Amino acid sequence: MTVHGFSVPYGGQHLQIAIVGRGFSGLMMAIALMKSVSQPFQLRMFDPRPVISGGQALATARATEILNSRARDLSVSTGEPKDFTRWLQAYQHFREAVSAAIPGFGQIFVPKVIFSDYVYQRFSEALAERTDVSIQMSLEGITTIRRNETGRFTLGLADGSEAVYDTVVLATGYGLKAPQEEEQDTEVVLRSLSISARHVVVMGNGLRAVDQVLQLRDGGFEGRITILSRRGFLPQPHTRMPADAVFPSQPMPSQLRHIVRFVRKACAQAEENGWSWQAAMNGLRKRARTLWASLPPSEKRQFNRHLRAIYDSHRNRLPADVHERLERELAGGMTELKRGTTLKRRPDGLIVRWAGQATEELFAADEVIDCRCLSPDLKDPVIADLLRAGLASTDELDLGLAVNPAGELLTPWGRSAGLFAIGPLGLGSLPDIDLVPEIVTQTYTAAALINARSRPQLQAG
Repeated sequence: MTVHGFSVPYGGQHLQIAIVGRGFSGLMMAIALMKSVSQPFQLRMFDPRPVISGGQALATARATEILNSRARDLSVSTGEPKDFTRWLQAYQHFREAVSAAIPGFGQIFVPKVIFSDYVYQRFSEALAERTDVSIQMSLEGITTIRRNETGRFTLGLADGSEAVYDTVVLATGYGLKAPQEEEQDTEVVLRSLSISARHVVVMGNGLRAVDQVLQLRDGGFEGRITILSRRGFLPQPHTRMPADAVFPSQPMPSQLRHIVRFVRKACAQAEENGWSWQAAMNGLRKRARTLWASLPPSEKRQFNRHLRAIYDSHRNRLPADVHERLERELAGGMTELKRGTTLKRRPDGLIVRWAGQATEELFAADEVIDCRCLSPDLKDPVIADLLRAGLASTDELDLGLAVNPAGELLTPWGRSAGLFAIGPLGLGSLPDIDLVPEIVTQTYTAAALINARSRPQLQAG
């Protein structure tokens, strides 16, 4: 499906760009390109899923699901930080649902479906303003990405055909999933539960796990729910009012154990001075990339083994009222958090090794919902092929693909010019690149680089 056609040719040559993925990262990349690339271009967006919207995880969400970032941090325009809050103020249905006592829209948390509507509307508006841009939506899957003899990229498609592009952007979240591999839908789970079903296990301890528990209750499930987690750290709460970043200005220590002590002291000092530990963590996040890059591989591994789970529980926070509801749910006795490692899934439950025990046992359940934190899928055939061909490399801990801040893939010998991985695929190189504000910034940085590199190429013709 072609969404828009060219009205004015540009010297007979058009920049050819491919984006693999039409979730939030893909649509955000398209918005950034339309706002940043000055030359006419043709864009093809590949995704085997037929739905086009502001992000698959967002578009399929129930209205009860809430984003964990405040509205003030969710603008898709880097030059207009209040763009989303202004859009909300013009959204009559949402205005009517928000209490007049709220002094501003910036500090509230909104349902994911609302943000999805906003992203897609901004995508549509950006396209309407670019009559020199053509966008084609393709349902074909990608099988290979190769650099050809001209320096461009040849994409092998699932139907056996090929297409050539100047720039290719992987915007697939954590990997390239087929439609049937998508995460379970809560309404489908509820419909499949028999009348006698009394126990559901939710695997994971992050935001998705909490969302799933609360959706089960909203959907009418009255049985027992177990949140099964290896580490057992549930998301911490946001403050009710925005917590601006505060953090000591002095240089950070260089060793991990001293860094941990430094951060704990910074959180304590923030609370003593009338702020909050959340404000200190927000300040730490501003220094996270520099800090991560400075650590040697041995200390990065130590962090991932012992501190990653607790760090994630403090950075990926829940709105205060959602956290209070979670606490009430746990206090009520019908939902519990258990620590253990899942070894095998069976029709009647899970084989689990409980924390502190060496033996394995069956943990019976009528339904198991996997909400464990995702990690980049380096075994995906397309990504594995890029690694074998030397067009990409993994970060030093093999957590994801090695990228620079613009999302440009780094090969074992340097940069893979024209080939990008936006968002969570680069999580091992760029901490917090799985969050909306960081993805927005990265897409504009990538688009600016694509624009700068395309000018000589187009003018030379």
